[in-house]
Amino acid sequence: METIPAKITPRLAAAMDEIIEEGWYANRSEFIRDAVRDKIRSTKTALLEAAIKEDVEWGLHGKD
Repeated sequence: METIPAKITPRLAAAMDEIIEEGWYANRSEFIRDAVRDKIRSTKTALLEAAIKEDVEWGLHGKD
């Protein structure tokens, strides 16, 4: 695996640690990997939705 250094606020770290302590994740690395996966998934979905919307608009109104 690749290591990527990142800085987060103490508040984010505390919130993350609280979730880890509750047993949702084994450690910070697992939490961060899951968060990155979620962000990638949501970004790809948003991009796809925007492309579909653009295609629909073009289909309805055409381009000048």
